[in-house]
Amino acid sequence: MLLHTPLCDFGWQGPDFTLADPYGTRHRRDDLTDPGGLVIAFICNHCPYVQAIIDRLVADARALQEIGVATLAVMPNDYQSVSADSPENMRLFAQRHDIFFPYLIDETQDTARSYGAVCTPDFFGLDSGGRLQYRGRLDDAGMRDASQRRPELVEAMRLVAETGRGPEKQSPSMGCSIKWKQG
Repeated sequence: MLLHTPLCDFGWQGPDFTLADPYGTRHRRDDLTDPGGLVIAFICNHCPYVQAIIDRLVADARALQEIGVATLAVMPNDYQSVSADSPENMRLFAQRHDIFFPYLIDETQDTARSYGAVCTPDFFGLDSGGRLQYRGRLDDAGMRDASQRRPELVEAMRLVAETGRGPEKQSPSMGCSIKWKQG
């Protein structure tokens, strides 16, 4: 089911969390935040929207790293019902796409719920204090050819790193619904 993210709630304090990567190493959000801010990308392996943007996301994360903005990804889906999103498949996906930032498992789905994540991909751009400044899409290319794309997430986070505030105009991300655990 195709969903769109809600508008940015500027200044909303994103909760800290600690999640493990597919190798069992635990990572704390606040320990990963850089001076320019942090991008949290809720993604998964099987979603065609994520598959269409993942290499651009990795390239954009490298560009953000150069300006002091960190990136981390969270896989929120119930991988017991969607085996393509299992920890083993997360490792393979990360290797195949050269994901260099932490790719974490939201086993309980509490982190996705606390952020109000609704789809994959879903992007949260936080300032250095953990306050929301961007809730939009990666770029304007979507699933089409990205040779002439506008890197909206990079532009927004550059502004956040420089001024502490995200752009007023933001376009929602769109993607597959999160696969919530039943019961």
